[in-house]
Order: sequence, then structure tokens, then C-alpha cells
Amino acid sequence: MGTPDFSVPCLRALVQAGHEVVGVFCQPDKPVGRKQELKAPPVKAAALALSLPVVQPKSLRGGEGVRLLEPMAPDLVIVVAYGKILPPDVLAFPKYGCVNIHASILPKYRGASPIHWAVLNGERETGVTSMQMDEGMDTGDILLCETTPIGENETTEDLFERLSTLGAELMLKTIAQLEAGTLQPKPQDHSQATTVGLLTKEMSAVDWGADAQTIHNKIRGLYSWPGASTTLDGKLLKLHSSRMTDKTSRGQPGEVVCSDGKLLVCCGDGRCVELLEVQPEGKKRMPAAAFLNGRRIPVGTILGQ
Repeated sequence: MGTPDFSVPCLRALVQAGHEVVGVFCQPDKPVGRKQELKAPPVKAAALALSLPVVQPKSLRGGEGVRLLEPMAPDLVIVVAYGKILPPDVLAFPKYGCVNIHASILPKYRGASPIHWAVLNGERETGVTSMQMDEGMDTGDILLCETTPIGENETTEDLFERLSTLGAELMLKTIAQLEAGTLQPKPQDHSQATTVGLLTKEMSAVDWGADAQTIHNKIRGLYSWPGASTTLDGKLLKLHSSRMTDKTSRGQPGEVVCSDGKLLVCCGDGRCVELLEVQPEGKKRMPAAAFLNGRRIPVGTILGQ
């Protein structure tokens, strides 16, 4: 059971490892673009390419989930970013229950956007956890966990790719130990739990009054959606990548302190971030150097006004 790109490596790994995948559940097709044409989720496309049966129920409640599972008779259900709550009758149906692969070191970052928030909060480490699912939101017993460092300039998108691969490896280890009877589930310490929700477009605007590290974390944490942004002369300027610098300034928050081949901006703590890749309103994304070649931005210009 999974829906987005993040789930695909787990599906492929199951097949490549020789496990019998009796069915694939994913979210219904959704309309996209100006023409609102229906588009299949990535897991559906991957499943069909592997000649696997796909079901896309609107809900698993009211016995619908069990009705779909009965002819498949799975021993185990693997859940990876499915996007739906599994009701108690579904959780209890498989012989070995339902195992979730979650992209955080539980109990931290339960919920919908654990990778984004780990980057946004400047975490230096994250990971993937396999968990025996219960009726709560990512509250079940921990089976296995693998950790990995987060690079100083690593974006959410970078981390998505790494953790999806790590998650597939962890899933196979979990299944092997489940079959061998060697797993020792550990209850989560609920007192240490944090829960995060979905991101919104309203989060995009950069507050230059914040410290430089927080701003850098926001730019890389919101990449590639919804993306960080500011304004320049009243027009939107999307910020795709940045880096920390050693430069300090007594300028105002949001003040451009260098625009000669590099675009450095003063933050609320007096430190400066360098904007590496930007996208002016109505134009394509480009390196900051190319942006500065085509437009003069005087030192002292204030972004975000």
C-alpha cells in the first residue's frame, strides 16, 4: 500500500527479492494541470509495469478494505506513504499484520511530512523506521531503524531519494527477520513524540528577520514544493538553493550586501546567506550569477518589501 514516488523502491524491492506481491493499493488517479487530466500515482504506474494487480479504493472503511483483501489473502501488508488511515479490521486481517516504513527516527516526526520537517528544523540526522502498525498515527511498536546524516546543503528532494532507497533496504531486512521470528518489537516512548502536518503554499515566504541558518534550512527544506520565496521590487522571486557564508553585515534583514557575481543577503542575526539559484517571476530558474548578469541589483536593495 503506497502512492507517491517515495513508495516505488519498496514495491520494486519486494518483487526483485522474490516475494509474491498479491496486490497493490494506491490512492485514486487525480486531475492535474490546466486541463485537469487524470494522472495515475507513481506506485500505480510502477505496479502496472510489473504486471501487478492494482486497486484504488476511495476508502478502506465500512468493510471495503477487508472485502478487497479477502481474495488476495496476504500474509503481510507493507504500507509506505499510502495516504489513508487503515481501519482496525484491515490492520488485523493479515497473518503478520501491517508494517509501515516511515521516513523518520520514530517517535520524532510522526505524520505526513517527516522529511521536510527534519530539514526545516536543521536536524543533522534522520532515518527510516519499520513499525508494526496500530490504530494510532505512527504510534506502533518499532521493529527496526536505520539512521543517516543530513548534509549541510542537502535538500528535502535529495533526502527523499536517499531515504526511499534506505527504506526499501530496511523493509527487506524487516521481512527477513519477521519470517525468521527474530524481531523484537519495542514500544515507542510517546513522551518524546513529535507530530508534523502537511506543508502549505503559505509557508513559502522567507522572513529575513530570522537567523541565517533558519533561512537556509527553509530554502532547502521547502525544495522542491512548495518552495521558498521572497520579493524583489514587489515581484515574486523564488529561491531554489542557498548556502551559508562566513560573511557578516550590519545591514537590515533582507538587505543585499553583495551583487557582484554573487548574491549575498543579510539575515536577522547579521550573518549572510548566498542565494545560489533563483527564479524571477514569469521566468525560468537560473543560477544567481546569470540572474545578476541580466539585471543590476544595487547593494542596499531590501528583499521581501
